[in-house]
Amino acid sequence: MSAVESTPPARRGRGRPGNDQAAVLRAAIELFTRKGYDATSIGDLAKELGVTKSAIYHHFESKEDLLRLALDDALGELTSVVESASRDDRLSAYERLREVVRRSVEVLVSHQPSVTLLLRVRGNTAIEQGALERRRWLDDRLADLVRAAVADGALRADVPANLVSRLLFGMVNSLVEWLRADGSYDARTVADAVTTIAFDGLAIERR
Repeated sequence: MSAVESTPPARRGRGRPGNDQAAVLRAAIELFTRKGYDATSIGDLAKELGVTKSAIYHHFESKEDLLRLALDDALGELTSVVESASRDDRLSAYERLREVVRRSVEVLVSHQPSVTLLLRVRGNTAIEQGALERRRWLDDRLADLVRAAVADGALRADVPANLVSRLLFGMVNSLVEWLRADGSYDARTVADAVTTIAFDGLAIERR
């Protein structure tokens, strides 16, 4: 699997009302995150949904298909954010970097279950290894933007770019540990806070 490509899982029919593909996938993401992918079976998922295993297989070929689609939900959005910002020649490197961080927060908020699952994978399967490879690609592209912003004189140069990229993504990723969908902070408020705290500390002081 390349850094930015993945093969979509095989899909089947629409299935019975109330147990469509989206409902099955949501339940699978919750179980994979709570119990671990290896420890979760199709039987566990069927029990969670109150259906038979054949009802699950009506939508998905295998448990691997569920994992692939769940991880693609997070990685596809994050990849799109990085690619679109990197290609936007109307913005400076510093502005593109801020845009990546801001929009990554928004992706996390809107896709929090699948992003949380992504952050839990450890490379135990080929699908997980591919997801980790794509995460490394994202880290590298963010580091490229940091280097470009440093070269433009917009960011301090005394912190290694790879370390900055990991710290930035680390700040964004930490949101999954405490941010709640029914909480008092919406995506825009959180995105504003993260970018302000991160970049006020990184920017060169102007006098």
